[in-house]
Amino acid sequence: MKNINLKGFKLSLIAALLMSGATQAGGGDDPLLTKVMLDEVERGLDSNDPTSFKLQAWVGKDLNKLWLKSRGDYQNSDDKELEIQALYSRAIAPYWDAQMGIRVDLEPSPSRNWAVLGIQGLAPYFFEIDAALFIGEEGRTAMRVTAEYEMLLTQKLILSPEVKMNLYGKNDAVLGIGSGLSDISAGLRLRYEIKREFAPYIGVEWARKFGNTAEFARNEGKKVEGTQVVIGLKAWF
Repeated sequence: MKNINLKGFKLSLIAALLMSGATQAGGGDDPLLTKVMLDEVERGLDSNDPTSFKLQAWVGKDLNKLWLKSRGDYQNSDDKELEIQALYSRAIAPYWDAQMGIRVDLEPSPSRNWAVLGIQGLAPYFFEIDAALFIGEEGRTAMRVTAEYEMLLTQKLILSPEVKMNLYGKNDAVLGIGSGLSDISAGLRLRYEIKREFAPYIGVEWARKFGNTAEFARNEGKKVEGTQVVIGLKAWF
């Protein structure tokens, strides 16, 4: 969207971070904490399957935090994705944070820049929700919703289903993205926590493209739907 001022949005984000730090400066009972999470680092068992990752990290205090999120896929030099988000996060209710910031899609080329408005937290029945609205240049808009659940089979064995969907407001033919519901993926991963902070896993991932996104993929000779068995690692520190 030409009218959106991403530079101004970045300055507003920095100002909000400085203000949040100032308001918390005197709180001795509210220490500065950090956490790094390797949510998914995995590869499909087939030689043609991609390697993918999803990383998150935050630094801050009880109410105000700076989040960094990154995800990517690599299949070959012509088929890769890399996304980075920098977000200011504010606790708005028990187990829920509102987030705002910027997202940069570095791959595939050409890169895309977005402003981000999102919410992340724990829904009833312990569903982990991460939902965000993205507002880009030239009238581009997008939305992503991810839901994950953890079922403890034993104290160390955890089964985790996850669903993710992406929607876009307009076609981006250069990147092969269509308007409306673009894609849905669903995964089921079984991990073994050697210790709480370190857990290898095995799983299965299904993904499908829809609408114009599927049509763009067919025109380029790419698959519209696929299922793969994956092995990976989940860790945090």
